[in-house]
Amino acid sequence: MVVEAEVIRQNYLRHNKKFPHVWCPGCGNGIVLGSLLRAIHSLGYDKDDVVVASGIGCSSRMTTYIDFNTLHTTHGRALTFATGVKLAKPRLRVITVMGDGDATAIGGNHFIHAARRNINITAIIVNNSTYGMTGGQYSPTTPYGSRSTTSVYGHVEHDFSISELAITAGASFVARGTVYHAAHLDRMIEQAIVKRGFAVVEVISNCHVQHGRRNKLGGAIQMINTFRDQAVPVAKAKKMSAEEMEGKFTIGVLCDVEKPISTEEYARIRHESCQLPGELHDEDDQDY
Repeated sequence: MVVEAEVIRQNYLRHNKKFPHVWCPGCGNGIVLGSLLRAIHSLGYDKDDVVVASGIGCSSRMTTYIDFNTLHTTHGRALTFATGVKLAKPRLRVITVMGDGDATAIGGNHFIHAARRNINITAIIVNNSTYGMTGGQYSPTTPYGSRSTTSVYGHVEHDFSISELAITAGASFVARGTVYHAAHLDRMIEQAIVKRGFAVVEVISNCHVQHGRRNKLGGAIQMINTFRDQAVPVAKAKKMSAEEMEGKFTIGVLCDVEKPISTEEYARIRHESCQLPGELHDEDDQDY
């Protein structure tokens, strides 16, 4: 295990260029980063075949630290850049890393329609219930009644579920994990990367500096241990009543279906309508 960790550090991190990182001590982003790298390493992909795109926010700094083809893009637009890459080079493994605000507020429409199109991209969304980097404003996942810099007397809006939104919008694969359950998160990300279609992994994480401190949720360890107590595996949750699930959430694979992939459908339409035989054999039209 120690040897594997050193291999991952040497091979997948820009350790001589971009460190030390900007994350607060105890931040869950480091756990998510570790899971992502272990998943890619386990799957055995060549680094040149992987593209990771991110938007703006604490979690989006991951693309600065990892040694793949990376795009650190504008706020809420990680999926649009990733879509462009996938349309141009469908053979590449394209992954996006976003925060809850980045993905579902300013990037909300892009998220919904990426799921609807079922484009073959993996979306990892780190949900820490706040805009951590920009000052602790409330986000679409900030719980009702929570205090933030933009709800100092308590948040009057209700949060929504990222995973339920993804399922409703049409994603092929949706899973949820937490930064407490790191080994489980490794497996969820692996499954999402190999899934054909739009795959979402929502990761429940902590922001103890901006969100936790204002809401008296404790420090990093206390917040992460709370996820241990609140998370219920999907199979177990099915046997629990609504009262027993109060204040808890499910983890595991929430949706896994097969449906047409937009890049393949796009290539098919091009081929069917194309009159030039030379255009029928573009290898980049093949989705792997």
